[in-house]
Amino acid sequence: MATADPTVTAVGAEGRAGGTGRGYTAAVGAYALWGLSPAFWPLLAPADAVESVAHRVAWTLVGMLLVITVARRWSDLRGLPWRTWALITAGSALIAVNWGTYIWATTNAHVVDAALGYYATPLVSVLLAVVVLRERLRPVQWAAIGLAAAAVVVLTVGTGRLPWITLVLAVSFGVYGLVKNRVPLDPIPGLTAEGFLLGPLAIVFLIGLQVAGTGTFTGHGVGHALLLMAAGPVTMVPLLLFAAGARRLPLATLGVLQYINPTLQFLWGVIVAGEAMPVSRWIGVSLIWAALVIFTADALRARPLRA
Repeated sequence: MATADPTVTAVGAEGRAGGTGRGYTAAVGAYALWGLSPAFWPLLAPADAVESVAHRVAWTLVGMLLVITVARRWSDLRGLPWRTWALITAGSALIAVNWGTYIWATTNAHVVDAALGYYATPLVSVLLAVVVLRERLRPVQWAAIGLAAAAVVVLTVGTGRLPWITLVLAVSFGVYGLVKNRVPLDPIPGLTAEGFLLGPLAIVFLIGLQVAGTGTFTGHGVGHALLLMAAGPVTMVPLLLFAAGARRLPLATLGVLQYINPTLQFLWGVIVAGEAMPVSRWIGVSLIWAALVIFTADALRARPLRA
């Protein structure tokens, strides 16, 4: 799963000069690609989730080095203070956990759990604003969080286990958003900076796998190697589309469109992957959907859409 950089969502009139039409196209394209990504990661078998994440990180770094060079954005990374690099390091660790959990989920018949994680992310972000930033919530927002908490209880009781995939994805991406909101970089230099920190580790790890004879990059045909390399563009393209859309659309519009991603994931898990949906799971999903309807309606009322 890919990630959206919250720092680019502050939209001004100048940024929307390119037209909201192109903004909608780019944003919907980004969310649709993220939503359909469960179709891609199983194709990387026999590579496991850890090796897949390592290839995703390594080839994303290669691609971003080309993008930042063409965009002439190297100056954005010069002279960054140590505090910024510390935040980037924290963000890199969080997104690595998020990516690893997501790839494992989509390759082990837990696509619906992954979708629920991304449905719940906005609610986690609001809760973090209270706990970390000491912001005050409106009663309606507390009601939405309460419904989400009830969903976790229902899913736990119904399955006999804590929905850890949903929780890890929601919390890791929510905290990642909080960290990225403090980093003064947009997606191109931001993703490149994260690549500088994660990329070398991923490359060393992949070389180690190949030396040990447990890596899958060689020995499984050219097609498999090309699919592993494609993990880079699969990560980069929706992020760059999202950045283009975020420059042209209001924040509230992006907030509504973001549900395209988990909705497509949910439909893929239920219809295509045929994952089991017992009554308890439907109740949990319904509670999260209800929470999101309340949360989104309140957000739109507080921050009306503007052209």
